[in-house]
Amino acid sequence: MEPKRAKFTIGQVVRHRMFPFRGVIFDVDPEFSNTEEWYESIPKEVRPAKDQPFYHLLAENAESYYVAYVSEQNLLPDTSGEPVGHPQIPQLFGELKGGRYEPRSTYAN
Repeated sequence: MEPKRAKFTIGQVVRHRMFPFRGVIFDVDPEFSNTEEWYESIPKEVRPAKDQPFYHLLAENAESYYVAYVSEQNLLPDTSGEPVGHPQIPQLFGELKGGRYEPRSTYAN
């Protein structure tokens, strides 16, 4: 069985379907690629399927900035048009245009 095609793209601003955070996608795994311990720590009633794309996000909520690993089923496009304030964004991305950050061709120092 072939992995599913990713619905979201690098640089796209997304938000979590259930939890109050949003972020910028900086990497995509075609299917789950984290530890079994991490997976088992998710409550069974909300644990996502492994056979879908998982996204690495530079994420933010009202209290902090962090890196998140989220299944495709739990993401929605962020339509606010607001920039994400994560401090690592300038290292990986340029300008925000139409809900998507332009990836840098090389990392900024």
